[in-house]
Parts: sequence; C-alpha cells; structure tokens
Amino acid sequence: MLITVITATFNSAETLRDTFESMLGQSHKEVDYVVVDGASTDGTVDIIRKYEPRFSGRMRWVSERDEGIYDAMNKGISMAKGEVVGLLNSDDFYSSPDVLRTVAREFAEHPETDAVYADVTYVSSEDTSRTVRRYSSRVFRRWLMRLGFMPAHPSFYCRRSVYERFKLDGRNIKGFKGDPRHAYFNTTYKIAADFENLLRMVFVGRIKTRYIRANFVTMRTGGASSSGNSSHKQINADHRRAFRENGVYSNWLLISLRYLYKIGELAAAKLRR
Repeated sequence: MLITVITATFNSAETLRDTFESMLGQSHKEVDYVVVDGASTDGTVDIIRKYEPRFSGRMRWVSERDEGIYDAMNKGISMAKGEVVGLLNSDDFYSSPDVLRTVAREFAEHPETDAVYADVTYVSSEDTSRTVRRYSSRVFRRWLMRLGFMPAHPSFYCRRSVYERFKLDGRNIKGFKGDPRHAYFNTTYKIAADFENLLRMVFVGRIKTRYIRANFVTMRTGGASSSGNSSHKQINADHRRAFRENGVYSNWLLISLRYLYKIGELAAAKLRR
C-alpha cells in the first residue's frame, strides 16, 4: 500500500532533520513523501535538498510562499499519490520505525476502514527525552466531538478518496486563501481547521474509523495550538464556529469539560517522571 506523508515546513531548520531521519527509518518503504515549504529563509530548503537523494525518488517537494500551515496541508493533499494520507509536522518525529507498517496493515486487514488513529506524546522542545504529556486517543468516541475532543490529529491516517469526498468548495468561503479547488482544510480558521475537518468527516460524515493502540508520533511542545491562554481562547472560538457551520449542537459548558481531562493527562505525565 502506497502511503503519502505530508510535511509542511516554514523556517524549520532546527527540527527538520529529526523529522526526516524518522521518515527514513520507517520499515514500510511504499511511501510517497511530500514536503511543502513556505519559502523558508533559515536554511530549511538547504536541508531539504541535502536529504532528498536519501529518499531515492520517494520525496517530492515545493518551496513557495503560501497562506499558512493549512494552505500547505491542502497543497500536500492535492499532490498526494498514495491511497492513504497522513501528516507529519516539521517539529515532530515518529515514535517507532513501524508506524507506517502498522497503518498499512490495519487498512489491509480492515478494507472497510476509512481512517485510523492512535496516540501521541508531547515532549519538551529543549529536551525531547522529557515527556510533558501523553495524548491517548483510546477514549475517543464520535459523540465526544461535541465537547471539543478529537483523535490525535498527527496520528490520523485517512484514505485520499475520503478527503476528496468531504472537501469544501473554497469559492463559497468568504476570505478563503489558497486554491479553492483543494479546500480540504478551511484556511479561514486561525488554529482549529484540523478540528473542523475531522468534525466534518468523522462526526457529520460518519466515516468508519479504527483506533490503534500505539504511540505514533512524538511532538515538541510550543506549536500554534499549545502556546498559551490566547491560543486556547482562539481554539474555543474556532470550535464554536465549526459546530455552527456544520450544524452540530454544543455550548461553552460542554466545550470546557475537555480541559478537566487534559489536566488529568498532565498530572499523569508528571507522576511517570
């Protein structure tokens, strides 16, 4: 099974080598690797060029100005050749060499499945051996999206045909940035376009998903969705908008309940240290 993995980059020179090394270390070799760079100026492109030969023709990349990470993801999905598509951020890396082999096996053994997801681990950006939080998708159920829960998005692998079936028409979205033909993610969302995308496909579209009990991705803290109170306010605003635009009922009390669960995850991570 050919799997497309997309890495969106912008001035990622400090972390991109770890991402590339973890891709090269994957035991599953039927990989279509797409790197979408937003015209970086810090040496990121030099790193891409240096690593490209090591992928033996399995890497394709582009470097040009874009409208942010969701526009880059849209570009990547539009370029995908694989039957299944996943995302690996440029400051993340795979937690084991068998992640993609596990993904391929699950789709082969369960052909009715539209998407799979697993767990991720957050680590300190200064010391990647120090775990800050473990994000388990084991508890996820479709109805929990009303509370703002979602499967760990970096662990989410979905059939390309599903992305095509549920994409939006960007021409009908005021302020949409990027190619309106490839509106898999709504670029008018500031932080939580990934949540809106999953709400559209998983909750409203009721695609068939499977949870894999494994840790797929190790993520450095400090991303757009984990960088302080202002980001949490924006996430909640984006969630409320996603519910409204997709006709899903929720309210501020339901949305706030997920923070109790997050506090429990953080406490559990501290006890493991």
